[in-house]
Amino acid sequence: MASQAENTLTLTPELTAEAAWRLGWLGVVYSAGGVFGYFGRRLLLASSHSIETGLGAPDLFTAATVAMGVAVYVVSRRGRLSAKRLLDLGLVFEVVGAFGIAASGLWSAAPRPLYTSFSLVPAECVWIVVYPLVVPNTPNNVLVASLLAASMGPAVLALSAAAGTATAAPLELISYFLPNYLSALVAYAMARIVYRFNVRLKHAREIGSYELIERIGDGGMGEVWLAKHRFLARPAAVKLIRSEALGSTPQTRETTLRRFEREAQDTASLGSTHTIDVYDFGITEEGEFYYVMELLEGLSLGRFMEQFGPMEPARLVYLLQQVCHSLGEAHARGLVHRDIQPANIFVCRLGPDDDFVKVLDFGLVKHVAAPAGPMLTIEGTTAGTPAFMAPEIALGLADVDGRADIYSLGCVAYYMLTGEPVFIGKSAMATVLAQVSEQPTPPSARSELRIPPALDEIILECLAKDPGARPASAVDLGRRLAATVPHDAWTPEKAHAWWELHYVSLRRGDWARSEGPREGPAPATGDRARCRPRLDRKAARPDTAISVDFESATRDSAAPKR
Repeated sequence: MASQAENTLTLTPELTAEAAWRLGWLGVVYSAGGVFGYFGRRLLLASSHSIETGLGAPDLFTAATVAMGVAVYVVSRRGRLSAKRLLDLGLVFEVVGAFGIAASGLWSAAPRPLYTSFSLVPAECVWIVVYPLVVPNTPNNVLVASLLAASMGPAVLALSAAAGTATAAPLELISYFLPNYLSALVAYAMARIVYRFNVRLKHAREIGSYELIERIGDGGMGEVWLAKHRFLARPAAVKLIRSEALGSTPQTRETTLRRFEREAQDTASLGSTHTIDVYDFGITEEGEFYYVMELLEGLSLGRFMEQFGPMEPARLVYLLQQVCHSLGEAHARGLVHRDIQPANIFVCRLGPDDDFVKVLDFGLVKHVAAPAGPMLTIEGTTAGTPAFMAPEIALGLADVDGRADIYSLGCVAYYMLTGEPVFIGKSAMATVLAQVSEQPTPPSARSELRIPPALDEIILECLAKDPGARPASAVDLGRRLAATVPHDAWTPEKAHAWWELHYVSLRRGDWARSEGPREGPAPATGDRARCRPRLDRKAARPDTAISVDFESATRDSAAPKR
């Protein structure tokens, strides 16, 4: 008897999807076998006058099953049924297909197919054994479908006898149909093997207390998976850093691991509701570093720009105040984000709240007061996103504090209002040099939106080359931003109305997502989304993070893009 575990077993998503894809090809092979195996042989015999040329019941049965095989292929490729539903349909196909094979060989008026002429084994046996190998399913489902398929031979013979076209002795029936049921048991045994493989694969997809469900993104350093806690209902996102991305030497690997551990610890230590939550981190048995983070539904500011263009000032102020809430706590703890950009500011629905902001990816975080121990960066380089990089970071200065994030936030505000970065050169290095030496044009001069003068002034103040000329803190900036627009210009009610209008299309997957194609809204996981500048398609993408070596002034292709 099958165990309770088998009764509740579901194949892994990848195995289910692969089985559904194979089902379509099996339908094609089945139809081709019917056309060439049965009808080809029949035409050959008819040409030699070995049989009558009139159509009989077996011809109709075979033609129907051939058509069914084609239909299975078409349905499997149209994408209207889920992979699980396709596998359920496949079980019906297995049974009906066995009936067609049996009808072609047992109905008295029909010639036996070529592939059974040299063997005493019924052709259905081949079908019963091969089917679960090509299209795996759960053991119980395979057993039921295989037994039904094995019974199609007796069913065809019974129908033929009822029609008065065939009779068979009991001994002949036993000798012919016993292999069918033995084949069904073999198929069940093979399904058990697939089951054990599935269990091992499932265990391999368990990281800590989390089970990996579906890969939702990948990049140069690793993959991002949708996951769920094995005991709680809480979904999560797991970010896996490939072992080879940690470094080729023990020293480099150790330094990189410590940097990732520090990122996870720093992010987890922050309590702001507007900072992404880190649940867990560690190293897998395969040597891959992983983070477990909250899963968010929504879109980054970069994706917002791609889909909707520049944002109205009142709404932007509403969102930036929340970013300031996150940065205010981080700066108070001596942490500098160093990569504030549209892709790292995620707008989502969180519980009853709409337009709720989460700040992502503290991967370049820097301690103002460096902790004891070796530095975890590469000497002579700096990392960040050129179009949003503060001058002091671009110059590689050691004295960097939270005002660098304020500069980057000014760049974000500028980009969201105008649709263009503050500076964007022909190369990443040209953009970095512009951040250091050029003065910005007021956003009101480059935007079609009506930008309040006070907001225009604050953004230019954030973009001051001298950190001392910028707002003193993120808390102060948030307070000043709130005074630039009327308090009722953008409210939670307006945010709710916007999400009600657009959320359906988001769930249908009509929007581009930050982690690659997937049904439903885009989850944020701390990995960077990529956004394209709307007004200068030929220019370098404004949120592409690089590592700049100021001695050679070249782009480091090995820089981590996380």
